[in-house]
Amino acid sequence: MKDFRRLLRYVRPYLGRLIAAAVCSVLISLVYVGLLVLIQPILELLFPGAVTLPGAAAGKTRPFDHLRKLLGAGGTDAPGLPFARWLGGGTKGTIILIAVLIVVLFVLKGIFTYLASYLTRSAGLQAVRDLRADLYARVQRQSLAFFSDHPTGSLISRVVNDVGRLQRLVSGDLAEVFRLGAIVIGQAAWLFYLNARLASFCLILLPLLVYPVARFGARLKATSRRSQEKMGEAVDVMKEGITGTRIVQGFGMEEFEIGRFRRALDRIQNAEKRAARLVSLTAPVLELVGAIGAAILLAYALQRIHAGKLSPADVFTFFAALFMIYGSIKNLVKINNEVQQAMAAAQRVFQLMDLPNRIREKPAALDLPPFRDRIEFRGVHFAYGQAPVLRGVDLVVPAGTVVALVGSSGAGKSTLVNLLPRFYDVNKGAVLIDGRDVREVSLASLRAQIGIVTQEVILFDDTVRNNIAYGRADVPLDRVTAAARAAHAEQFIEALPRGFDTTLGEAGHRLSLGQRQRISIARAILKDSPILILDEATSSLDMESEAEVQGALQNLMTGRTVFVIAHRLSTVRRADVILVLDEGSLVERGTHPELLARKGHYARLYALQFRDDRPAPEASVL
Repeated sequence: MKDFRRLLRYVRPYLGRLIAAAVCSVLISLVYVGLLVLIQPILELLFPGAVTLPGAAAGKTRPFDHLRKLLGAGGTDAPGLPFARWLGGGTKGTIILIAVLIVVLFVLKGIFTYLASYLTRSAGLQAVRDLRADLYARVQRQSLAFFSDHPTGSLISRVVNDVGRLQRLVSGDLAEVFRLGAIVIGQAAWLFYLNARLASFCLILLPLLVYPVARFGARLKATSRRSQEKMGEAVDVMKEGITGTRIVQGFGMEEFEIGRFRRALDRIQNAEKRAARLVSLTAPVLELVGAIGAAILLAYALQRIHAGKLSPADVFTFFAALFMIYGSIKNLVKINNEVQQAMAAAQRVFQLMDLPNRIREKPAALDLPPFRDRIEFRGVHFAYGQAPVLRGVDLVVPAGTVVALVGSSGAGKSTLVNLLPRFYDVNKGAVLIDGRDVREVSLASLRAQIGIVTQEVILFDDTVRNNIAYGRADVPLDRVTAAARAAHAEQFIEALPRGFDTTLGEAGHRLSLGQRQRISIARAILKDSPILILDEATSSLDMESEAEVQGALQNLMTGRTVFVIAHRLSTVRRADVILVLDEGSLVERGTHPELLARKGHYARLYALQFRDDRPAPEASVL
């Protein structure tokens, strides 16, 4: 119920449309009452000898007779209706009037049904759009640790599939709930008007209907939750197989991946089958309960007819309204099954939204002033869970310094620089920029002053221009072109079919790795941040591409404070200071000649690489 109330908050801004839809649903119910009123005169035409016996419902089903009197059957034409007497009097006029009323009522029913459905669906679609946007915004603002704990496929499944189930609820099922609910209430009131004793007797059956519905609904919600979890696992498998196509095909593992996906689908199907059994069982149970109740009610009504307390027409009208209620309740039960499945999806959606963000901005956080003086790591400790990664790192980096971080894999190089833009927060100690703890300033102002170029180039399925300007549509083309020129990218961009307006495709795979990297560098140049992080920016490039990228990096690094993470030690020889990390501790620092002369950890790493990575001054900018 808590999740349902929370879901309704997204519908609340569109309450006006829902109220209008509810009014239309009430009018639909009144139209159905009008159609039921016509049963009495139709039966009298079919069975001319039938009369209404004096009883509990005597005269209550004859609004049609009152309408005929209003139309002039009593001897006077109604004002403004020259043919009213003709329509209201005689058998022929009665037949024509019934036919006209049926057409008019169905026209009104169609109009009100359209308005009720459209108004509800439009409000529901807008509410789901708001919910999906909030969920995606929540995911985007999470820390990197969050994405380590939640596979991409699972996140996609919640944003797309789970919210999709909610869309069917609030845009489609809600309209039906309004319409069917109004019919049930309207017809129930009509039943009590016709015969309060019979209507009260029908209430005895209500608990028999409610119990199985509630029982099946609870089990269906749990089953649906398991099904949606399995769907997330299947999306994970599919994503891995598609994104890793080169490896899959290179190792000839197509059948293996197809088998993995089929097994994931089997797990979904098993959960869905359990849900299908519950849904399939609901209708027969309701029909059995309804049949027992109808049999008892019919026996009672027949006894009343023989006692002269009811007429057949009264009973027929009563049962017509009752079966209309029963049909509406059956449809509401079907919707309840969908609601239970949707509530399982809502639980997963809101569970994801409620996960705390490990990187929180303080309410009173101030903007970080432009960087001028120094960056300091003061007694920094950090761990992923229980595994320590950094141990007591102390470091001061003056503005304009090029710092190289080296060490074996897992030494903590990337983790150290990831603390600077607050992708993670320190467990102990502090990271300061110009004496201000990065946890005390706003994230937007902090990250605006840091540019990042990584080994894994992230490009978007957009134009070259929009990839370089990324999110800044106001940047003029001449600035984008200048950034591309500084990144040594202008020449190959101009050779593309539409130049800067060429769409790169998913992840920019239409370009070579070196070209993608230079576009990434152009993006960083255009951002013009005073602090720059280069995380293995050239490690995946061939020698020719590396030479081009190194030239671009030289332009990017000019006048900035730079942190360079490099696997190839030959590329960091010109750094102002080289920091050597080992098992999370800062074990050495100094220039390239100083560290070689010390014959410590750095010298051993350099000696191990020297055979494969010979010094290449022309390829190094550091």
